[in-house]
Amino acid sequence: MARPSTGALLMSQLGYQNKIFIRNPLAAFFTLVFPLMFFLIFSAVFGNEEIEYLGVTTAQYFAPALAVFAAVSATYTNLAVGTAYQRDQGILKRVRGTPLPPAIYMGGKIISAILIALFAVTVMLAVGVAFYGLEIYPRTLPAAIITFFVGVGCFAALGLAVAAVVSSGESATAVANATLLPLAFFSGVFFPPSEGTPAWIDAVANFFPLKHFVEPFAAAFNPQLTGYQFDWVSLGVMFLWGAFGVFIASRYFKWEPSAGSNRSRRKRRAAPAEA
Repeated sequence: MARPSTGALLMSQLGYQNKIFIRNPLAAFFTLVFPLMFFLIFSAVFGNEEIEYLGVTTAQYFAPALAVFAAVSATYTNLAVGTAYQRDQGILKRVRGTPLPPAIYMGGKIISAILIALFAVTVMLAVGVAFYGLEIYPRTLPAAIITFFVGVGCFAALGLAVAAVVSSGESATAVANATLLPLAFFSGVFFPPSEGTPAWIDAVANFFPLKHFVEPFAAAFNPQLTGYQFDWVSLGVMFLWGAFGVFIASRYFKWEPSAGSNRSRRKRRAAPAEA
């Protein structure tokens, strides 16, 4: 029997990862429904009125900003938490012992996360266009697409980096939420940037990559701005953070449960009885 091609193995693994996501209602809710729920709430509260100091409507700003939040949840949070829990459960160790190349397994996870992010962004923008008058401009669409793929690549790498350095799935959940949610507030996801923002908040947001994902992506939907809206500085910042994530993940990634995981603790408790 002929060995399956690399492409066939990758597609098979991609389908497997997609099924894992679909069968996890909690992950699907926080990735797809939670950001959309915030968008609907903001639109209801603010009535899709113009944000005066930005010159755009509520939908024109929050639809792309919350689409970015959904994309980051699909890549950064889901990869960090899901990978760490799979290691705790011994799934990664078993995969490592099969003929499946590790690169195919991880490639399927990453591509699945990016496709889920693309779906989440598409749903968010489609709701904005259909019900809230969100406008999409062909002139800036290439910038939005490139920003999206650089952004999700960056946060996928950082998600795997978190999974590499934490000791357990519980730790990954805590780290992912403790880093993403504060930065979402600092980076303009839930509140548009304003001149009254304290300088230290701007400094923190500018250092980390989330603001560099939100602002250029939202700018591509801003009718007040001219040009093609390629933000090369932000793309460069995300690329550097992505490279950092790749380095950490490749240097410290572990396939077997660590000493701090639930699986390892259960084994230690069971050892005297087995002896």
